[in-house]
Amino acid sequence: MAGSSLAAYASRPWLASYPDGVPAEIDMPTGSLVDLIDHSVSEFGATVALQFFGRRITYTQLGERISSAAEALRRLGVKAGDRVALVLPNCPQLVVAFYAVLRLGAIVVEHNPLYTATELEQQFADHGAGVAVVWNKAAEKVANLPDPVRPAAILSVDLISEMPVHTRLALRLPLAKSRSARAQLTTEATLTGTDRWDRLVHGPTIDPAHVRPSIDDVAVLQYTSGTTGAPKGAILTHGNLVANAAQGRAWVPGLQPGKETIYAVLPLFHAYGLTLCLTYAMSIGATLVLFPRFDVDLVLDAMRRTPATFLPGVPPIYERLVVGAARRSIKLTGIRYSLSGAMSLPAATIKIWEEVTGGLLVEGYGLTETSPVALGNPMGPARRPGTVGIPFPSTEIRVVDPDDPASDRPVGVAGELLIRGPQVFSGYWNRPAETAAALLPGGWLRSGDIVTMSADGFVTVVDRIKELIITGGFNVAPTEVEEQLMEHPDVVAAAVVGVPSRSGEDVMAAVVLRDGALFDSEALREFCRRRLTAYKVPKRIVRVDELPRSLIGKVLRRQVRSTIMAVLQANAASSENPPSARAEDGA
Repeated sequence: MAGSSLAAYASRPWLASYPDGVPAEIDMPTGSLVDLIDHSVSEFGATVALQFFGRRITYTQLGERISSAAEALRRLGVKAGDRVALVLPNCPQLVVAFYAVLRLGAIVVEHNPLYTATELEQQFADHGAGVAVVWNKAAEKVANLPDPVRPAAILSVDLISEMPVHTRLALRLPLAKSRSARAQLTTEATLTGTDRWDRLVHGPTIDPAHVRPSIDDVAVLQYTSGTTGAPKGAILTHGNLVANAAQGRAWVPGLQPGKETIYAVLPLFHAYGLTLCLTYAMSIGATLVLFPRFDVDLVLDAMRRTPATFLPGVPPIYERLVVGAARRSIKLTGIRYSLSGAMSLPAATIKIWEEVTGGLLVEGYGLTETSPVALGNPMGPARRPGTVGIPFPSTEIRVVDPDDPASDRPVGVAGELLIRGPQVFSGYWNRPAETAAALLPGGWLRSGDIVTMSADGFVTVVDRIKELIITGGFNVAPTEVEEQLMEHPDVVAAAVVGVPSRSGEDVMAAVVLRDGALFDSEALREFCRRRLTAYKVPKRIVRVDELPRSLIGKVLRRQVRSTIMAVLQANAASSENPPSARAEDGA
């Protein structure tokens, strides 16, 4: 390592920006996630733990359900170290199943219920779960997995069964709107070879003497693309996840145990939602309001019943809630803290959100491999919009040469971010080569992100290493080009990717325009030329109605690339037509 620059990092200059009450180090938990939920059940028994479409479940009731579900799973043969797949949207059954699996010392494997059969097959083949708890609308995909991938037991979950009686009755009305809403939530079909979850989880509770997991045991396999390559299972231990929950508690000391309401608008099967809502919220005895998907009106209806005090999310969620609340004359005051992640948080979003709520909105940073939160902006005046903040307590970072991670970069010079802390994962499931590439000696995780760090420790993300575009031997950061396109008054969203060419890659862009704007690709390229070096200017710009995004709002660059290439191929096939008559792109 470069001695002089390493000494600067070792001094942890970011500590000067910690708000009062935030410690440099957390007291490391000694218990597992099972101990975490047991503590909240004991401490906050009468407090509402979960709310789902208005139906309330207290911590005492939650504890009883977890114990009964654990016994049901034990009778199915689930034992310590076994993998149990959860294929569920946000619902009370997911929370119960999550902690019930962990109570047995087994391993939770989270899946997106909207995955295709092919995606599910790849992941089930990798982790080998023998039991799956599945949303009934996704059960057919799991039931039809080929042998030996198909799990031996499939437990089907009906979301409607956990709704209040009046809601269930309303969904049974012979009205088109009711039928449509019901069809989105459940299916009437009963699949051969599956059993109903609710038939199994209301029986006897597990023997208190049954073996419990330790803090070093594996708790969750969370599938991710990681820093490179195809999706693989990140191994998160109980220690990783309880540490990250403890770091979150330390970061927001203003939250009061047993008195907060946290909205689960993020999917709990994603690492961000899992920690912020499923473990962190439960660790402070908060009321967790569950939404099976993000819907502005559902969230605003809940604000009238049980206003949120803390809202983890992504920028589009905050933007849409502000517009929706104004339309319906609903106040968002009372949301004291909001943490945004997964993508860049625009300054304009911060401004309008804080004006409307009177609370704070700050940006954080994390990876599935860091359980997931590693950095955050201070919840106070020291926050710095445009950055992802500073390291969490008990977390260290370095900025290094991506080609030589033993060499630290000077302050202010871009390099790859390395992270070390108790929340850093222990590797990828059954992938020793990928694990060795991601985890360096000394416990340092390669993030795969190019960042700069200021002298006082604030980090700004430049781009993902794997998303850098190499054109004519030069590196182009897509984010830099996107930011310039977004400065154009007609552009409301932009995504930039590299498309293979004779020079390596060509810079290409897809843009969404404001209503009524005319698409002029050459004018947009000229706008970029005034702001960017020539090799960074998009060679082609395509207009799209919307950008493809993941469930948490992150732009799916692979799909953007496919869209652009399809447009180019279509235009090449009909080259006799002028550009204005073809798909909207330009050179």
